[in-house]
Amino acid sequence: MATISMKALLESGVHFGHRTNKWDPRMKPYIFTERNGIHILDLQQTVKLANSAYGVIRDLVVNGGTVLFVGTKRQAQETVMEEATRAGMPYVTERWMGGMLTNWSTMYQRIQELERLEKLRDSGDINRLTKKEGLLIEREITRLQTRLSGVRSMKRVPNMLFIVDVGREDAAVDEANLLGIPIVALVDTNCNPQNIDYVIPSNDDAIRAIKLLVSKMADAVLEGKAMRKEEQPEEPAEAKADSKSAKSRPARKVVETDEEMGDDALLGKSTLAKMAKPEDAPAVEETKKPDEPAATAPQ
Repeated sequence: MATISMKALLESGVHFGHRTNKWDPRMKPYIFTERNGIHILDLQQTVKLANSAYGVIRDLVVNGGTVLFVGTKRQAQETVMEEATRAGMPYVTERWMGGMLTNWSTMYQRIQELERLEKLRDSGDINRLTKKEGLLIEREITRLQTRLSGVRSMKRVPNMLFIVDVGREDAAVDEANLLGIPIVALVDTNCNPQNIDYVIPSNDDAIRAIKLLVSKMADAVLEGKAMRKEEQPEEPAEAKADSKSAKSRPARKVVETDEEMGDDALLGKSTLAKMAKPEDAPAVEETKKPDEPAATAPQ
């Protein structure tokens, strides 16, 4: 397990919160002190909670779960896209589309529509349309690609959300809460942590802080995938040998119907011999015995 060190958090500025006049009192348990009018987060709790979230994500992926990475703010977009892609997980870096989770069936239809339009364009069939119709289709493809490119691989609702800045992504939080989907999130001093299942107290504005923690959660996904691959049961050596020998043996022809079978196979040679008519019976050649030596008279 790749633990997160206190030194790395300090160097990335994870401990810097917002100004004291912008704080959310519900974040008080995670605040260490105040300095120059800015709240300082308790990094001991950040280390503990981040490592706990790491284990939760890893175990979820081991069991075949999917984590949706969400970060639409400018400072988080590039990092979220890169790390989610590295981990092989879906992501949302553009505006959260209402109903992304609660109306997933419709959202999935939009993904299929995007694939249909792309196929229409790539096959050249779009050239058969008028110039105006082709232009409208190109615009629709661009719009759908921008909004859905990160979730095109999703076939169902994700098992968990990892969110950067829950204040900005309140729509995603609400939809996940409605469906009972657990949330891991970076929560700053100006946000409400009560609707988050796994809080990671953190500066959610500094690019270095975001990159550090998002990359760690991506590492958790990769570790979970590696563990899942190792835990898959291997075929026993004896079974492999039997399978190999079975493949090496020539396959026996299976006859499905009586029509395909000859009389020999259906009745047997002995039965056929009994049924044969005398005139049909094969002629038996008379074997000629060798001449016996003449008997000699007794002397």
